[in-house]
Amino acid sequence: MATIPSNVDLSEVKNAVQIARSLGPVLAGRADKTTDEDAYVADNIALLKSSGLVEAGVPRELGGGGADVNDLAHMLRTLAYYCGSTGLAFSMHTHQVAVPAWRWKHQKATAVEPLLRRVAGERILLLSSGGSDWIAGSGKAEKVDGGYRISARKAFTSGAPTGDLLMTGAILDADEGPMVLHFAIPMSSPHVKVLDTWRTLGMRGTGSHDVLIEGHIVPEAAVAVKRKAGEWHPIFQIIATIAFPLIYAVYLGVAESARDIAISIAKRKGPSRHTMELAGRMETELAGARLAHEAMLAAVRCNAPSAESVNQVMTGKQLVTRHAIAAVEYAMELAGGAGFYRSAGLERRFRDIQAARYHPLQQGPQAEYAGAMALGLPVERIY
Repeated sequence: MATIPSNVDLSEVKNAVQIARSLGPVLAGRADKTTDEDAYVADNIALLKSSGLVEAGVPRELGGGGADVNDLAHMLRTLAYYCGSTGLAFSMHTHQVAVPAWRWKHQKATAVEPLLRRVAGERILLLSSGGSDWIAGSGKAEKVDGGYRISARKAFTSGAPTGDLLMTGAILDADEGPMVLHFAIPMSSPHVKVLDTWRTLGMRGTGSHDVLIEGHIVPEAAVAVKRKAGEWHPIFQIIATIAFPLIYAVYLGVAESARDIAISIAKRKGPSRHTMELAGRMETELAGARLAHEAMLAAVRCNAPSAESVNQVMTGKQLVTRHAIAAVEYAMELAGGAGFYRSAGLERRFRDIQAARYHPLQQGPQAEYAGAMALGLPVERIY
């Protein structure tokens, strides 16, 4: 495990945001020096482990840092300001901690306590199979004595090379129809393999490889949730409400970083009416992204996950995407030719921000969901 560099003093650091800010220059320096951007940010993730950020979202009563979703979002926004890939990869672990922590606190869900204690005590890294395991589910669960044999290929598994537990699911062909089973699989299982597939436009360092599961047996007692495939379930209302404000804090951080780079370049060139206008347009788009993200966090603070909170979060997500991408595009234009050089850092931010388009709910389903809500129509199968 990587240790904290000697030039980083955490002796006076008291919370997750301060830790992220203290580590930021190290992350930025590594990102700037990277020549093979397909390489996973393993050293950065190890640094986050050794600094205490892995357990930041675990309640203090269970041995963690006690950070709430607002603090965790600020932490991820800060990490992403310095390195987008580190922020996005870590957001997948962070939301997998924040969801059970919320359930432990607000629903008195004692079943999640062993997992949270493991995160705090062992600093294990949780993986999300994200887009592979949205409402429809994916993979196959076959009933066997005492449990289920799992066969699946999970894409977009950020942090796969160094993860400890994959929080995932598979579809069981049950008498009542297809059911999605949710469970955790240890990445050390001989039936689990990380496939080297992550070759992408942006967020190249997240290590979001496909994970192949061939024949791993999940005990019956290890199945945390069973739900109908292709329908919203209360557990997914919790996940969607809490996870996406954390994930989209990353894209806000990337956009803010691009803004600061562009302003620095523009100041060196000298002011003009054109540069002032471009800067103003960029600032306006960034303000829109910030306001939309705050609306997402406001939905979390209501502590009432529901179809309505999902609608608020997903509307905010779409607005963060639109405004953050526009802000980075204006940053590129404001910087001019200087921003076209990779050494400026804008090129990487421009590529990284594009990934905001691809998390669910994407633009079409989000608009359909919002429209159905406005018209008083069912949303159970819109995803």
